[in-house]
Amino acid sequence: MRGWSLKGTNRRILKIGLSLVLLLSLFIEGCITYRPLYIDNVCAIFRDEIDWYDAALESNKKWGTPIWVMMAIIHQESRFIEDAQPPRPWFLFIPLPRPSSAYGYAQAQDPAWEDYIRASGRGGADRDDFEDAIDFVGWYTHTTQRTLGISKWDAFRQYLAYHEGRGGYQRGTWKNKAWLVHVAKKVKRKSAIYSAQLKRCKAELDDEVNSWFF
Repeated sequence: MRGWSLKGTNRRILKIGLSLVLLLSLFIEGCITYRPLYIDNVCAIFRDEIDWYDAALESNKKWGTPIWVMMAIIHQESRFIEDAQPPRPWFLFIPLPRPSSAYGYAQAQDPAWEDYIRASGRGGADRDDFEDAIDFVGWYTHTTQRTLGISKWDAFRQYLAYHEGRGGYQRGTWKNKAWLVHVAKKVKRKSAIYSAQLKRCKAELDDEVNSWFF
């Protein structure tokens, strides 16, 4: 037949095959959840996944909590693992129920997450979605500031109220938990480190966010 050649057909098949491979690779990439390698460097976290920085900016603008405070809380709660849960206790070879319903980046428990959904109207929010999780932390710390008067910049006391719940903080349940006070001090230190790091890379990150094409 005129205009037909085996060579031309092979080229078309090759192009189709390469297109399918590209589509498959994009699909697989979209299904892979980002887990930062260098969790002690907030600049590295955001450089490797600029969507996370954009989500942190949005939460900061909405709720007013500094990015470094929110990120320090998430670092302590889950080490940025999307499906983190409390360890399951075992009796001999029998798995027992987990000690709490905490789940996801922010380790939000069921009642607190339900309160957040009602207050924010984000009915489709998921605890294993970073954008939703950091919005939850922003909302929780904002509400803590409104109800307890704890500054959103006070990572130490914000974390105590986050861990114990606002009622527990008011009752002083943390005062007899030396280990928890130690952890809250770690969150405060991590917040200060993240703050210093972010000052050095914020302009770069802002440029990258603003240069996106939608």
